[in-house]
Amino acid sequence: MNTTTIPQSEFEERIKRFQANIRKENLDACLVHATESDMAHVRYLSEYWPTFETGAVFVPAEGEPVLLVGPESDLYASHRSFFKNIEKLIEYRESAEPDAPGMSFITYKDLIAKYVPQGIKKLGIIGWAITSLPVYMALKEQLPGVKLVKADMTLWPLRFVKSDNELACMRKAFEISELAVEAILNEIKPGMTEFQVIGIAQREIYKHGGEYEGHSLYCFCGESTNNAISRPTHNKIVENEVIQLNIGARVSGYSSSVGLPFSIGPLPERKRRLVEFGLEAHKKTIELLRAGKPAGTVVNEYEAWVKEQGFGQYLLYGPCHSIGMMEVERPWMESTSEYLLEENMTFQVDTFFYDKDFGLRWENGAIVKEGGAELMSSKFMKYTEI
Repeated sequence: MNTTTIPQSEFEERIKRFQANIRKENLDACLVHATESDMAHVRYLSEYWPTFETGAVFVPAEGEPVLLVGPESDLYASHRSFFKNIEKLIEYRESAEPDAPGMSFITYKDLIAKYVPQGIKKLGIIGWAITSLPVYMALKEQLPGVKLVKADMTLWPLRFVKSDNELACMRKAFEISELAVEAILNEIKPGMTEFQVIGIAQREIYKHGGEYEGHSLYCFCGESTNNAISRPTHNKIVENEVIQLNIGARVSGYSSSVGLPFSIGPLPERKRRLVEFGLEAHKKTIELLRAGKPAGTVVNEYEAWVKEQGFGQYLLYGPCHSIGMMEVERPWMESTSEYLLEENMTFQVDTFFYDKDFGLRWENGAIVKEGGAELMSSKFMKYTEI
């Protein structure tokens, strides 16, 4: 059983392109890591998504890749991935660190001897920020003559521009997210907790074919809406206050997120004005997106426009971040960004403003095109008062 809608041929092409980059960087192999929460690189290459344990893909410059899993995951991995080569290493066990008595494992030294018998001198590490200390210490101990190199950028650029299959997954994920938001707006009532509201979204995501949430789902009401990052609580929904939603479904590995502020009953004028300006700024960002434009220019033009409108004091960051297998992934779009936007890059237009006692976020997915941007979600780009 294969769970993806990405064909095997596309996975195989990804590996070929990745190996070309490995050779270009004069590396002998790369070790690509994933956790349950940040599975993107490993899933991008193999379709495998670790559960409880961690995982990796070992990719030699020449030859077949190998999926590396922990004590409990070999059968699961063989059902989920098309990889022929799957090996168990104790370093990918779960964080409770079971001894796994009676089980057999290979070492990194064994791995190299089996799949690259001529040996290696330089090993690229991808997923550097999530590579665990047990993995790193084992590599240093077992491969003392091998130089470990941070090599994230041998793989990341392959994920920047999305294929037609990837875009189809993302469009479906956004469609499901919109259905979940619609259900919330139809069912939300004063007195519900933020958790109960998120329960509506989770029901709808799975009901309509999502494989998981795209990220930690947001529902905040009142003062906590000024948190840039947070989680729902037992806080109750009240009338005449900003309620913030960020709802994202995941489809075949690809994430989405639809974000909007709304209220039950009218907002005080001060709060409504910032909410409405946030939507203006959101639309301004979309106007600025087009293939061939420097990413940093988009940011600088957006920030200058916000300040010209007299709302600079409410600006924390913005206006976009990339989206794909993770709700936030590279490339970042910042004032220092020098890369050019390319056709079929995908970004979240992420418009966040905050004051001392409330905040708001408008968020929608966009595909960069030559003449502008194609929105993957636009249904709720309007001021909503229930």
